[in-house]
Amino acid sequence: MDESGTRAPAMPAWRGISAKVFEELGLVSLHSSSLDVKLLCLQRFVRLFAYGSSTLVLVAYLEALGNTKTEIGLFMTLTLVGDVCISFLLTLFADALGRKSILALGAALMVASGIVFAISGSYWVLLVAAIVGVISPSGNEIGPFRAVEESIVAHLTEPYNRGDIYAWYSMLGFAGAASGLACCGWILQHLTQSRRWDIIPSYRAIYFGYAAIGALKLVLSLLLTRSVESEKNWQRANEGQGETAPLLNGSTEEPAKRGIRSLLPHISKDSVPVVINLCLLFALDSFASGLTPMSWITYYIQSKFNIEEGVLGTIFFVSQMLAATSMIVASSLAKRFGNVNTMVFTHLPSAIFRALIGIPNDSHITLLFLLLNASMQSMDTAPRAAFLAMIVLPEERTAVLGTANVVKTIGQSLGPLLTGFLADRKLFWVAFLGSGSLKALYDLGLLALFKNKEKEREEAKQRPIPGSLEEESDSQDRVSNI
Repeated sequence: MDESGTRAPAMPAWRGISAKVFEELGLVSLHSSSLDVKLLCLQRFVRLFAYGSSTLVLVAYLEALGNTKTEIGLFMTLTLVGDVCISFLLTLFADALGRKSILALGAALMVASGIVFAISGSYWVLLVAAIVGVISPSGNEIGPFRAVEESIVAHLTEPYNRGDIYAWYSMLGFAGAASGLACCGWILQHLTQSRRWDIIPSYRAIYFGYAAIGALKLVLSLLLTRSVESEKNWQRANEGQGETAPLLNGSTEEPAKRGIRSLLPHISKDSVPVVINLCLLFALDSFASGLTPMSWITYYIQSKFNIEEGVLGTIFFVSQMLAATSMIVASSLAKRFGNVNTMVFTHLPSAIFRALIGIPNDSHITLLFLLLNASMQSMDTAPRAAFLAMIVLPEERTAVLGTANVVKTIGQSLGPLLTGFLADRKLFWVAFLGSGSLKALYDLGLLALFKNKEKEREEAKQRPIPGSLEEESDSQDRVSNI
């Protein structure tokens, strides 16, 4: 009833149902998020669009320039190794130097690398451009962007909403990669068949487009506000011990750092074992992913079954969109079953399907395994990001997420060279089998080591802080009960 005593009209049932659906899908959390968070999600779509477009042609372009498959595998490996160094440095100093500046710098380097790929055919010049300018061999995230952006999202969102935001952030990335793959395929087919362009100029046109997309990302980075920057003292004062309690509590004050050490983030002793275990598991998973990156998969399917570029782009558009939409389902599952359980029991079936991709000689069965793998392979992404944000201290997030990404890139870098060696010897199926088997081992290890961590974290969060009003109240209640 309102102030005049009149009964307020009841909300239609369909509105209540739609509101519940929007909440389950995470749209309510996304809508209520800040402009900076929305800009970060848009940046991820744009960036992955560029990665997807370059991934479809990377192996074919390098092969057209006269490189063997082993040399192409070495190119990917060296690209990822070089990216490790740049990512580590940029994420390590991102909070001190400015997160917005790091994101803008990375976008500018994307522009430069796209231009170099479009005008040069030298193996070593292209390698330097790929390392410095972040050319993705896998179509997925490399470079410092994701670690910095996920740290910003954790800083700007409430813990309960983080899973939803991370799900949409990840989903938009896959949607961007899917769109890039499809657009690249049909543009390439149009240039080579309708316009009668030679294949190398057609590939180079794609990289001019890559540079243009990098320029758009630069504009989006410059639109971010000061809120994205790290404010350690403000976070400690406002988030309190409840956010930083064990698993990773017990940190003590240390003398102020000076010189270059003042730019380095502090990582507490309690964080170290958790981060080490996670990094070892992530390295295993990333090595498995490196055996069958997107660029090798697209090349494998095109060369084995002689599929046209436009159709190939559409196939991978569908696979990436399946991966994207599955992330929204994962966010809802994580709220009910926990992040770790969701990560493991959605990722494990996808590992099995991945192992089977290289075995059939029939294109329809191969594509069925490809799509089944894609439908579940990324459901662990948003729960993993939410889990990482939960178990590390706020002031450690950028450094820890960056370290995790560096370790993952190191693991991933070892795979493409081995796959190139196998491909030259007609043993591509071994790479798929090894990739799926190692991913299954990662899932079992994650479940064994971290299945109880979320429960411990929730229990620690509910305990009263030593010396707080809640603890004094609990003590008084216990005395009165006696």
